[in-house]
Amino acid sequence: MAPRVYLAGPDVFLRDPLAAAERKKQLCRAHGFEGVFPLDAELELGALEPRAAGLAISRANEALIGGCQLLIAQVTPFRGPSADVGTAFEMGFARALGLPVYAYTNVDTDFTTRTREFVHTIRARSDRIIEDQDGMEIENFGLADNLMLVGAVEHSGGTLVCFDAPADARFTGLEAFEACLRRAKRDF
Repeated sequence: MAPRVYLAGPDVFLRDPLAAAERKKQLCRAHGFEGVFPLDAELELGALEPRAAGLAISRANEALIGGCQLLIAQVTPFRGPSADVGTAFEMGFARALGLPVYAYTNVDTDFTTRTREFVHTIRARSDRIIEDQDGMEIENFGLADNLMLVGAVEHSGGTLVCFDAPADARFTGLEAFEACLRRAKRDF
């Protein structure tokens, strides 16, 4: 039986998320894995109020992750300088379950640089510490994303692949995703 890999990321927000899921699932099969997409849970949401529907999706995604042997997360910056917050939770949830966590980003700029570009006012507290307009320190470790996300990947034995995709392929480019699959195949 092929190891099941949960495909975390903001792909669910694309115009055609099922087509994106199928492309990833095909690549998973080509590398000996079974891809599991967040929308694979068969849910009847039509009769539910929005809050109840959201909570049902959350519960279903946790169950999908629990049925997998590893997770690959797209951590391309989403609506800000960092990864999608739902994806970040899924990475932490997988890590807490003891699953290997792999990740990729299609933006090859470190988190500090992206945060500096996103925040409008930057001040230096010292030679090494910078802060935003609210006096809050800006993470400055030269990592691809927040230290907890990078830590979840590295401490689980996974890898984080950084790739500089063209702007029109920021959320759809699969070169870095496939690099994660190759690494996971070696590890498994």
